[in-house]
Amino acid sequence: MLWIFFPAIKSSVSLGNKNIGYISSSKVHLLRVIMETIPPLKDTRLLIKDVRFERVKVRIYQPKASSNSLRRGMLYFHGGVDSIWPVTGNDCAKTLSLLFRYRLAPEHPYPAQFEDCLTAAIHFLRTAQDHGVDPSRVVICGDSSGGTLTAAVAQALVNRRDLPKLRAQILIYPFLQNARVPILLKERTLVLGLKYINLDLGFIKELFKGCHVSEQQRLKYQKWVSPDHIPHEFKTRGYKPSPKSPPSEEICEMAKLVFDPVFSPLLAEDSVIAQLPETFLLTCEFDVLRDDGLLYKKRLEDHGIKVTWCHLEEGFHGTVFLNTNHVWKRESTGSVYKEYGQRLRKGCIC
Repeated sequence: MLWIFFPAIKSSVSLGNKNIGYISSSKVHLLRVIMETIPPLKDTRLLIKDVRFERVKVRIYQPKASSNSLRRGMLYFHGGVDSIWPVTGNDCAKTLSLLFRYRLAPEHPYPAQFEDCLTAAIHFLRTAQDHGVDPSRVVICGDSSGGTLTAAVAQALVNRRDLPKLRAQILIYPFLQNARVPILLKERTLVLGLKYINLDLGFIKELFKGCHVSEQQRLKYQKWVSPDHIPHEFKTRGYKPSPKSPPSEEICEMAKLVFDPVFSPLLAEDSVIAQLPETFLLTCEFDVLRDDGLLYKKRLEDHGIKVTWCHLEEGFHGTVFLNTNHVWKRESTGSVYKEYGQRLRKGCIC
């Protein structure tokens, strides 16, 4: 799913005997064309219109029914597929929903995507009442790479005293830091991530060994990113910690952008994490990003942030999209929507 969002991989990259950089530019653009053929959400209760918040394209899903009070608002940052929609059924008629169509890589290099999402979010928070939305009931949501953007935007807003506080954030199998699964592989994730921030893939072997982490960084981040924080039931049988490799000064300097919280929200300072809003978090068992979600959940809960966590034991990365589009239907995925909808209606999320 991240193929469309991350930069095109134009050359082959090998790790040992594995060819992992096999996603060509033509495949990326072909996938974009295919995904654009999927029609937007249609609901007779909604008025759909395309606008701009400053430079950012936004699609607004506005309930046609009048309301005597201000509605809740949902800001959605799409992932690689841009088709999952978190508000369905009766809830969509009570919520003003906005889909942010931020600029994509590789045409627009990192951090253009984050800048667009932050710009659009700030614009909406300032003008929420003009759209009939209660500024205190605004939720941001994203899946996969959109979940990364959601987490990064939420963090960027915590110290903005001139703006209303976000009511909640919804993270659907987010990439928060960096098992083979049907859609997203560990090796592919690393390649896509490096291409996204424009780093040299020639150092990928060293990155897999952890040569980009200095001793100072290792000491700082091990309290947040450690196998010890992953519950035992989620560890592979026979799991053994990876051996440490000595850091390389050259690679540490080259890869320092990896530790930027905009790229790796999991690495944000405690002072930021402690101010985040209530969170709804979805993880999947067969997903290379599963542990990202588990670690972020722990960080949030350690700071007293209320977290509603849903874990799909038979799910994999992209399963919600496939379920939504009737490609791969599973009862457990439908239960996520039911759980989310119930909490939405009860006011537990918004």
